[in-house]
Amino acid sequence: QVQLVESGGGLVQAGGSLRLSCAASGRTFSNYAMGWFRQAPGKEREFVAVITWSGARTYYADSVKGRFTISRDNTKNMVYLQMNSLKPEDTAVYYCAADQVFRRTIVVVTTTQYNYWGQGTQVTVSS
Repeated sequence: QVQLVESGGGLVQAGGSLRLSCAASGRTFSNYAMGWFRQAPGKEREFVAVITWSGARTYYADSVKGRFTISRDNTKNMVYLQMNSLKPEDTAVYYCAADQVFRRTIVVVTTTQYNYWGQGTQVTVSS
């Protein structure tokens, strides 16, 4: 069983920054890609960013490209999402998720490819 715990959400003004963290435990963290997703009220959960198991590749949704940065520290079993230049439309519950495939060589952006999820952390951006 894998446990994922997000932290770092909060209330911030537009243009501000937040750094989300996700602590993983329960299996060899470094062998699996990690993703961040978000879900706004009344909307479906959507892809935000993904980082491959080694950290060599990252991929972002167009809506956050150039503003958000995903990173990981395999020595600490942590994945991060640095969010800059936040906009009101970034308001959502943010979830980290673990890929279900060992050392996948391609990035995947659909929720069905991830089999472990955290409980989520709320990010609210005021205008």
